[in-house]
Parts: sequence; C-alpha cells; structure tokens
Amino acid sequence: MDSSKIKTIAKEVIRIEAEAVSQIEGRIDDLFESAIQKIIQCNGRLIVSGMGKSGLISQKIASTMASTGTPSHFVHPAEATHGDLGMITGDDILLIVSNSGETMELIQILPSLKKKGVMIIGLIGRQNSTLAQEADIYLDTSVDKEACTLDLAPTASTTATLAMGDALAVSLLELRGFNKEDFAELHPGGILGKRLLLTIDHLTHKGDDIPFIFSNSSVKDALFNISEKGLGLTGVIDDEGTLIGIITDGDIRRGLEKIGDDILHKTAEFLMSKDPKWVSSDTLAISALELMEKYSITSLFVFSDQSLKRPDGIVHIHDILRSGVQ
Repeated sequence: MDSSKIKTIAKEVIRIEAEAVSQIEGRIDDLFESAIQKIIQCNGRLIVSGMGKSGLISQKIASTMASTGTPSHFVHPAEATHGDLGMITGDDILLIVSNSGETMELIQILPSLKKKGVMIIGLIGRQNSTLAQEADIYLDTSVDKEACTLDLAPTASTTATLAMGDALAVSLLELRGFNKEDFAELHPGGILGKRLLLTIDHLTHKGDDIPFIFSNSSVKDALFNISEKGLGLTGVIDDEGTLIGIITDGDIRRGLEKIGDDILHKTAEFLMSKDPKWVSSDTLAISALELMEKYSITSLFVFSDQSLKRPDGIVHIHDILRSGVQ
C-alpha cells in the first residue's frame, strides 16, 4: 500500500469520527437535561456498565465522573450476574452503555435492578432496541457508520459515546460548582494536584539548616557558611537578628575576579545584596518556582509570620523541582 492511500484512509477515519461527534452535539436535548438533573439529585452513586468496547468506554466515563465530583464506579455486567449486583443500591443510578442495545449481560441484570428501584439511563446506539426501551432515560448515541473500513469494529460509535459521556461529566462538574481546588483534592499525586495544593512550608529547610551570618562577619566566613549549608548562599543579619541581605557563591566569585583575595577580608555587609527575595510559608510551590524563574534566583527565604525579624525557613529550586510540580 502506497503512502498516499494510507493518508487517505486515516483522514477518512478522522472525518467519519468527527461527523459522529458533531451529530451527538445535536442530541443535547431535554432528555439530556433530565439525565443531568436526575444524577445531580441522586443520593447514591452513578454506576456505569457495559460489555466489550462499550465496557472500556464505560470505565473511562466512570473514571471521568469520579475525578470531577460525581461519585461513580464501573460494574462489569457479567460479574454483576454472579454477585456484583450487591454493589448497586436503590439510591444509585445505573448508566448503561451499549451500541447495539441488545447486550445480553445488561439485559439480564435489569429485572433485579428495577426491583431495587434503580433508575436506568442508557447511552444506546439503537432507538428501538431492548435496552433503549427498558431505560428510564434514553440518550441516542447512534452513528451513521463506523470508521472501520469493514464497518464492523466499534470506532465512530465508541468515540461518539465517549463524547456524550464527557458532555454529561462536564455538565455535572459545572452544576456542582466543582473547581480546580476540588479537582486537586481528588488528584493529590498528580502534577495538577501538587500545583494547586503543595505549599512551600512542606519543602523548606528550617532551624540550623538555614544559612545565616552577621553583617560584620567576613566574606571568608560567608564562604565557609555557604559551603557548610550547601544551598549556594547565606543570609546576612544585623546585630538585632533582622535579615538585611544575601550573599551567593556567585557574588563571592565575582568579588574575587574584581578585587582578588582582599574580598575575603571584607565584611559581609560590603558584598551583600540588599532586600533578598522571600515568600510566606503558605505560598504555593509552583508560585515560588515562577518567582525564582522571574528573578533568575535559586533560593527564597520563607517567613511563617511576616512580623518575624528573620525568616524561619529557606527553599531551594531543587527542593521544588524534586517535589514534581513541574
């Protein structure tokens, strides 16, 4: 097969699937709104179920729902007939997914669920099918044709169903007032969660690990202090213990290049840069990183209380990067 034919086939697949999703947009109607209202009012969970490829789409829908504020999980319909029906209560809503609408494993569990009083919402590809007729609310996910050149493998139909599932999930998200902070609470191990939750106080060096020297100390003492603490800098404090400046190892190198060894005998106050950058301990780690990048610095002093004379913490850029916020 030549490359031009490969590209033609691939583009046709994309076109067919795009049309399928476009058709779904036109089916956002009163039934869709009714489904949303029922799920919002549900006192239990949204259970999603399907077989085969529809089962995989069901798992994705359940996962998206759960991560955006709608308590949800997937129940395999075949396993449900062997005891997992006990996972579903009368307070739950069952979202069934089937392109044919004749999935036997789903049909078999409906009587037991209806006996419990479980509401059934169906994402079904055939309007006159058994499952479409049995569903309390039927959402049409039919497509004109599959993107598969044999018109057999679920392709456009699964894409359309997934789009409808996403439309449900995002609509619910908005109605619940679910925000970025809520999302982060459910994703504490992910990058987004860390960006929205992780604060500097979890990453700071404290106590004796904070490098300080007095303003009348020598630059040589500053060099020893920088080497001992290993953060590439030291804070400079006055006789009252107030932070008044900062000296970096780069400052000392530049001093040696400009003045020579005599720089080592100068006072820290002579070489220091005034008004060192700092953040409060409740600053988000990602915000602190952005501040470091803005000023091309590698460390920030940290104050848990701005009334303090000197910081009670310091954070290095490596501490933030190791945390995984970026």
